[in-house]
Amino acid sequence: MKPFNTFTGLVLPLDRSNVDTDAIIPKQYLKSIKRSGFGINLFDDWRYLDPGNPGDDHEKRRINPDFVLNQKRYKGASILITKENFGCGSSREHAVWSLMDYGFRAVIAPSYADIFYSNSLKNGFLPIVFAENRIDDLFAQAAALEGFALTINLEDQTVRTPAEENMIFEIDSGHKERLLKGLDEIAVTLTCSDNIRTYEKKRASEAPWLFPDV
Repeated sequence: MKPFNTFTGLVLPLDRSNVDTDAIIPKQYLKSIKRSGFGINLFDDWRYLDPGNPGDDHEKRRINPDFVLNQKRYKGASILITKENFGCGSSREHAVWSLMDYGFRAVIAPSYADIFYSNSLKNGFLPIVFAENRIDDLFAQAAALEGFALTINLEDQTVRTPAEENMIFEIDSGHKERLLKGLDEIAVTLTCSDNIRTYEKKRASEAPWLFPDV
């Protein structure tokens, strides 16, 4: 998992509430578990004017020019700001994978569905919570300033605007440490490998019938 430290990125404002995971990545694209290749279908039903399916040449599909992701000024965006209850609906981890595969590193919203929030942290994708009035202010700044970018400092738990305003966000200390070090749950377990091996060796001597191959 890629460590998350300090990151500066162009902001994409998605002015929608209750964006569910099927809107983030439609169900027909969930057959793969490779965690890659999903970015082209991020927000698929809003992004394209015609329906799509796995195996399509998506470069040939008709783009919806009114959808924010397709607007030139937001090309290359890597920080998403949106409204409340982002990531609701089914618990598909592919929703986080598609956001990351497109190039997003973080999302800022007033609230999230619990499973989406958890999936984000487990994959090194940072979900930041700010109050609605602060989110509204970020939307206004993004609309007024082309190229509007934010700098996220996870160590300091701050988001800095181009006007040098530092906004503090809260995050669980355990999640913060894992993100800073780039450790998923398996990697965290592996940090205890020596202790695990010592325990298994001890148990094998105490109860050898439990370890027939040792």
